[in-house]
Amino acid sequence: MCGIAGIYSLSSHNKLSLEQEVRKMLSLIRHRGPDESGIYLNDSLAIGNARLSIIDLKSGRQPMTDDSGNYWIVYNGEIFNYPELQKDLQKKGIHLKTNCDTEVVVQMYALYGPDCLQHFNGQFSFCIWDKKKKECFLARDRVGILPLFYSFKNGLFSFCSEIKGLMALSENERAICYKGLAQIFTFWTTATTLTPFKDIYQLPPAHYMVVNSEGINTYKYWESNLSYPGSSAALVFSDTVAEFKELLTDAVKIRLRADVPVGAYLSGGLDSTTVTSLIHSIEPRILNTFSIGFEDPVYDETSYQMEAARYLNTRHHAFKCSEEDIRNSFEKAVWHTEFPVLRTAPIPMYLLSGEVHRNNIKVVITGEGADEFLAGYDIFKEAKIREFWAREPESEIRPRLLSRLYSYMPSIRDASPAVLRLFFGYKLNETKNPFYSHLLRWHNTSRIRSFLSRDISSELSSYDPVNDLYDLLPPDFEKWSVLSRAQYLESTIFMSGYLLSSQGERMMMANSVEGRYPFLDHRVIEFCNRLPERWKLNGLNEKYLLKKMSEGMIPDSVRKRIKQPYRAPVPGKFLLSDESGFLSEILSQKKLDSTGLFDSSRVNTLIKKIRSKKEVSEVDQMALTTIISTQLLYKMFLVDPVMDKTNNLSDLRIVTETRAI
Repeated sequence: MCGIAGIYSLSSHNKLSLEQEVRKMLSLIRHRGPDESGIYLNDSLAIGNARLSIIDLKSGRQPMTDDSGNYWIVYNGEIFNYPELQKDLQKKGIHLKTNCDTEVVVQMYALYGPDCLQHFNGQFSFCIWDKKKKECFLARDRVGILPLFYSFKNGLFSFCSEIKGLMALSENERAICYKGLAQIFTFWTTATTLTPFKDIYQLPPAHYMVVNSEGINTYKYWESNLSYPGSSAALVFSDTVAEFKELLTDAVKIRLRADVPVGAYLSGGLDSTTVTSLIHSIEPRILNTFSIGFEDPVYDETSYQMEAARYLNTRHHAFKCSEEDIRNSFEKAVWHTEFPVLRTAPIPMYLLSGEVHRNNIKVVITGEGADEFLAGYDIFKEAKIREFWAREPESEIRPRLLSRLYSYMPSIRDASPAVLRLFFGYKLNETKNPFYSHLLRWHNTSRIRSFLSRDISSELSSYDPVNDLYDLLPPDFEKWSVLSRAQYLESTIFMSGYLLSSQGERMMMANSVEGRYPFLDHRVIEFCNRLPERWKLNGLNEKYLLKKMSEGMIPDSVRKRIKQPYRAPVPGKFLLSDESGFLSEILSQKKLDSTGLFDSSRVNTLIKKIRSKKEVSEVDQMALTTIISTQLLYKMFLVDPVMDKTNNLSDLRIVTETRAI
């Protein structure tokens, strides 16, 4: 994958040095593409690319044009079915000069226009310039694996793979978007086009954008439709298992296409172990696998990881992460997330991708997506239990199912029925609410907003982020089942905005590593969406179909183990041993008051509570992580002059409309 950036001046009176501005952006995202860089330039436009070479290492340089020379592309991503599309293009008489997917994308656009997106199986964000129309076409993949941010100010439209590039432009103001913060402090991410920063937006997944003299128009080209799950009466389970295996195997196979070595993340769970097993069956040679473990046994899954690695005979690289490692890398990881983080989980993933990079691996295949589309998360079971409980709200027995669900959390596992009722009973009877499955999570998370400063709280007093979601829902969403609604919300908000971004792609690309996700192949998603619900969540047995499919492929101890979500040590622990004073400085009353984001007295009360070693709730831990990461973002993006520094792009190639420099 790569990094892309560009500026299009729609205003005749605004003639910045477009080349210099795009140079700034590319230099700040060079970690995304350390191999080479290039800019296409004319009087009103500059578009650039920083390339991480994965396919066709020698002739895949960007910017690249189609056969006619009218369309120019800068591209970030992989189209995994590009060999098949190459053949289709050649049958139509189109001569291809390279063997890379970038040329396929621009040639397909020249042939089909926006409909080209329907032909792509991949993960991507790109911009195509149409010289004749003087028009930019930008697009993002179906589930939002790859980022694309933009701004439009004073007649200048600019875009970049990362926010830091846009923040470096002289036209853009550096300021916090309070509504963006409110969304993040509710959903863990923004659910709309907002970001944490004022006047900087993101193109939503499964959308494309057209920018020309008439303005900016955005269109949706794909939807994850869970409205019509199938009936098991019309299907044979064994046949469905076989069909799923064939489909997932092909999704893995096409994601092995690369001109560099491919590795895999092996977490010790069902999803990554199944994917690794499929890789082994397709490419029997030794596979490099990578995992992360923790010194704290509460979070550690090393025993399962090692068992899976031995079973599949991989060359395994096990990385152990300490609380000190998390503390020391917190700031670097936040620089790359560009969003506040509510938990420390992204930091170990940043460290893990560093291990991958040090082993000279550029691509890793992972198991993300299985939990969302095969109903693996606890939130799906929780919604099912709460709906069941709501039928007899006075029952003493039904809420006890929740203690079984969260057996890995002593505070819930050992709780009395009265405590369970108090915690999980929030809006218990609102089963028809379209957001029923997530109301409790969003309510608990939104308590972080109580730490915001009085001025910001006052400005947000009449704003409820949940209300912004109604316009984003598919037609008849309220008629979907509770599970279908929960899956849709989890995959379109949390997965895209947090899991694949702050915890996924951004942590990999920080170390120039590309992630690939077979479970997020759109064919796999559409297949899972049509499954009978009990073949996904069978009682409280999650990912039922996948467990059956993986019989004999992976160790039974991994296949049958109780679902344990990936978690990392909480910040309260390393706040107690802050020898460098880094956290104390960022959380000092002086710093808190200078940013004006948080109420320093409330934050100080929280810190004293944690340092007293009293019982600290999950919400308090999340609040502390959020406050630290938000304070860091303010420092790095709004105060620190490092944003104004640019690195030398010694390999930069500049292409004009008449010649290449």
